[in-house]
This record gives sequence, structure tokens and C-alpha cells, in this order.
Amino acid sequence: MDAFDKSSRSNGFSGADVDMEDILAQMFGMGGGFEGMHGSFGGGGGPGGMGGGRTGKGKSEVQEYEVSLEELYKGKTTRFASTKNVICSHCKGSGGKEKAKTKKCGTCDGKGMQTRLRTVGPGLVTQETVPCTTCAGRGKYFADKDKCKKCKGARTVSQKKLLELYIPRGSREGEHIVLAGEADQVPDQEPGDIVFKLEELTHETFRRAGADLQADLNVTLAEALTGFNRVVLKHLDGRGIQLNVKQPRGRILRPDQILKVPGEGMPIKKTDARGDLYLVVKIQFPDDGWLKDEATLKRIQDVLPKPGPAIQVETADEMDWDVAPNLDGFGAGSGDPRAAGAEWEDEEDEGDGTPQCAQQ
Repeated sequence: MDAFDKSSRSNGFSGADVDMEDILAQMFGMGGGFEGMHGSFGGGGGPGGMGGGRTGKGKSEVQEYEVSLEELYKGKTTRFASTKNVICSHCKGSGGKEKAKTKKCGTCDGKGMQTRLRTVGPGLVTQETVPCTTCAGRGKYFADKDKCKKCKGARTVSQKKLLELYIPRGSREGEHIVLAGEADQVPDQEPGDIVFKLEELTHETFRRAGADLQADLNVTLAEALTGFNRVVLKHLDGRGIQLNVKQPRGRILRPDQILKVPGEGMPIKKTDARGDLYLVVKIQFPDDGWLKDEATLKRIQDVLPKPGPAIQVETADEMDWDVAPNLDGFGAGSGDPRAAGAEWEDEEDEGDGTPQCAQQ
């Protein structure tokens, strides 16, 4: 099965991808190497078929599908061409010509399976049972002259099909969209599914949690103090979100204040409801030196609220000061647990695995 050219499959085991449970299962007969191989080879069938009648559903194809937040908000339908194996219509999946008879496989003595040794680690080998490579696990085969002319004995042929993938509004990261029965067809088995696992792409404006959305609300210092009435961001469906923050005698916006806009989050699947939109106020202060003259400074001081009562002290020293980019230097190198970053250092020390001497 090849959908979007992203499918990947792994049949059987590889020596570089083995865990201890696998080794123990192989050595003590718990599973015998069959686990996870169902539907990976050949068809089912009854006696004389593949390994004594393995039937059921074929292997599904799981693929990650990247989807934008806009597409999850509005929903999406996409069509794509898929190439997969289908049962040969000429021989009805038998692999041979009409009335042709099969021959018993001499390699596996008609069992469809072979036992072999496999290395699982330095000096470790295990015995495993795998499909016979001569008869592809069927226990029988057609001679070259008796093989179907269309599928050449493979029992399946490659075919392209146009499929449609529908992603409902409000779908989430990690959800599975299943196209039932659209994986490769295998004789004597129900076809597996194509399963798309949704992978939500990072959005430059919005952050999502469940049905709620979060975004920054960027305002100037003047807007935070005097109000505004404008579009503050573009929503996922293209609409503008407009806020009217009124002054005078209205609310002043403060750094990191949260404004909640009900019903403007993500759609909730199978309902008309939506989550909420949370806007985090980010105030853009003027650049240093924007005040050009004393007169302007005086007018601003006259308008803005005055500071509180002065701190009463006997003496005061005027100090030089500078701007620190962060608190990383606070208590650095002192060993004090209250220093910046000390909590993280303690956690790293606890997990370093260094043996400690017991105190007597």
C-alpha cells in the first residue's frame, strides 16, 4: 500500500531491533516469532494453505499526516491517488491458470513454514519459525507454465485508486482517521485499513489546549493606558477579532493580564459549541530616549498618577545602576539553595548515579 508515498512497514524481526522480551519469548517458546506477523505475508486458507489456515484481517497501514491549525478549525477534505495490491481478477487470487494444479513445496514439505536460527546478540542465537521463501508461506506452488499470466503467480496486482480523506472540524493531535479496508488486499483475508495519525503543525499566532486557544495581545503603552478600538488579530477562519477597550474611567490593561473571549476557541467535534479564546496582554513599551524634551516629560508626569508616600529614612545614598538580562547571576556559585537555578542543579545532582558512603 502506498498512500502519499509515506507508508512504511516492517515484516518479521531484524537483528538490530530486538528487546529482551523478544529474546525470552523466542528461547522459551512464548510466541515462536509469530507475534506481529499476522497479515504480513501471503493469504490465509484452510489446510494446505498458509501455515495451517491463518485467516483474519490483513495488516493496516499507519501513516502520520501533518495538518495545520486552520485545517483543524475549518475541517478538511482531500483526495489522493493510492497505489495498492488487489486480488488478481484473472485468477481470482489463486495465482494459477484455470484448472491448473499446484505442487507440494519440497522446501517446507508443504507446511508453509521453515525453522531457522537467528543471532539475537553476542553469542546468543534463537530458533524461529518463518514463512517459507520458496512458496511464500502457502505450502504449495504453481509451476512456471501454470502460473497466471496477469499476476505471474503473485495472486495480487498493483492498482491505483482515488481515495478521499475527511478531517472533521475540531479534530485533535494524535487522533486517527481510518479508511476502512483500503490497505493492501491479501487472498483469504479481509483487507486492512489505512490509518492516518494527525500531527498538528505549530502555529505562529495561536497555541491550543483541547478546545481552547491562546494568543498574545500586543498593545502599545498608550493603548494600555488610554484604550483602543481595533482588530487585534486574525482568526483561523480569516475573521478579524476586534476589541473595544474604553477610556476614560475604563480598565487599564496590565502586562500578562488575561482577556477571555468566550466561544472563539476551536470547534468541539459533533456539536455547534466552541472553546474559548484567551488573550495574554503584552505591552510594547517605547524605545529608550523617545522623550526628546523636558516639556513633554513634564506633561506626562502631570497626567500620570503620582507615586505613593515617600519612604522615610535618615540618610540616602544615590547609586549607579544597570539592567540585568535575567536572574541567572542571582546567588550564582554560592551554593545557596535559594540562588537562581539551584533547584535544577539539585535535581541533576540527585540523578547523577554517584554512589554515596553510608554514615555510621
